[in-house]
Amino acid sequence: MSVYRTVDVPVSGGDLRVGVWEPDDDPEAPAVLLIHGVTASHLSWRAVADRLPDMRLIAPDLRGRGRSNDLTGRAGLEAHAADLAAVLDALDVERVLVVGHSMGAFVGLVFGDRYPERVSRVVLVDGGLPLDVPAGLTADEVIRLVLGPTADRLAMRFPSVDAYFDFWREHPAFRRDWSPMLEAYLAYDLVGDAPELRPATSYATLEEDSIDQNTGTAIATALAALRHPTVLLTAERGLLDQVPPLYAPERMAELRAAHPGVRHLHIDDVNHYTIVLSERGADAVAGTVRAELAAAV
Repeated sequence: MSVYRTVDVPVSGGDLRVGVWEPDDDPEAPAVLLIHGVTASHLSWRAVADRLPDMRLIAPDLRGRGRSNDLTGRAGLEAHAADLAAVLDALDVERVLVVGHSMGAFVGLVFGDRYPERVSRVVLVDGGLPLDVPAGLTADEVIRLVLGPTADRLAMRFPSVDAYFDFWREHPAFRRDWSPMLEAYLAYDLVGDAPELRPATSYATLEEDSIDQNTGTAIATALAALRHPTVLLTAERGLLDQVPPLYAPERMAELRAAHPGVRHLHIDDVNHYTIVLSERGADAVAGTVRAELAAAV
């Protein structure tokens, strides 16, 4: 049986909220660090956690998101990596399997590069390898190109939780995959008071992270070193449930040639969101986690 709790971990600029799922009868359970996407929260991992009740799952709200949205100070991939090291220290965890989704995959790579002794293996979920983004775009243009309405909603205000649900019900990514778990995740995303509820993610932090992800050197450095066995799961469809996906087949051919150390698995019948926020996506991610832990023994 898995027990869920949250803890607040002191980091630079404030406290980081961390969700923990762990068995109540196995203090030696293997530890897995789950790193969410660019405008998500730790609750995006709930479906995956339900499938791994025998593991200790550690899932922070990254700075600028969820209940870590009021942290002060710089963001960027290295700042997130330092936060994750502080989380492991606070929870007395020496070494983990790292799983990152979307931007969390990029954070996971940098964490493994900066703190190699804390990581056994890395699972990248529809992120982590460089995206095919045209050169010369501003940070705001990159955000809108990659995220579209996901970024636009950060400026919106909602009169109620139900109104926020209605916004997402119209999103093509979830037309087949609405669930109570998804509703709990979306409700957690809101902060403030009705009728001025707003998404928790800080646009300024998102912008800073996007600049670092797309123009900084941390990702290239981490991929050049690639200190740990790494597998990339890619979704069949993109953020709007469209084809081509975030990693189109021709792009993946280029990336496999450039990064032969990254093993690639294609996941059918999921999009960029539902690869973690649906039953079948969570099945694939949880199965990969189990396989990677077995390989690490």
